[in-house]
Amino acid sequence: MKKLLVYLIMVFSATSCMKAQKSDFIEEALVENLLSIDGTQIAFKDVLKKHQGKTILIECWASWCSDCVKAMPKVKELQANNPNVDYVFVSMDKTADKWKLGIEKYALTGDHYMANDGMKGAFGTAIDLDWIPRYIIVDKTGKIVLYRAIETDFETINSTLNSLK
Repeated sequence: MKKLLVYLIMVFSATSCMKAQKSDFIEEALVENLLSIDGTQIAFKDVLKKHQGKTILIECWASWCSDCVKAMPKVKELQANNPNVDYVFVSMDKTADKWKLGIEKYALTGDHYMANDGMKGAFGTAIDLDWIPRYIIVDKTGKIVLYRAIETDFETINSTLNSLK
């Protein structure tokens, strides 16, 4: 009985620390404005609406992030293997100049936006952003099917995208 109790406590502790998979963005994320490449502000819900009916891969990244830069070839491979997916890049850069230079330097193709207040700001907090690069996959119905993936999860990202074809 004592072993069972210890086991249950360990399982509860482990699962309570895990971050939950979400199927929808919370309202705080949806209403948060992002800076678009043309200098205008757009609510995240309108970014999603723009890609309605399509599978979307969202990457949160920054030009200063070495893990993000190391992952770029894998992202390009995903794009080559999944041309019917819409790619949305949300930068956590501190300035628009660095963000735009990063897009050009790494030849990122897709839709580009920048969080107005970095990783720890309102948008980052609303999507539980604790690491970049971070990948989120949204299916054609608008449901999140993969909420938390990082640069070491490309097999999971690829298999998720393949399951949505």
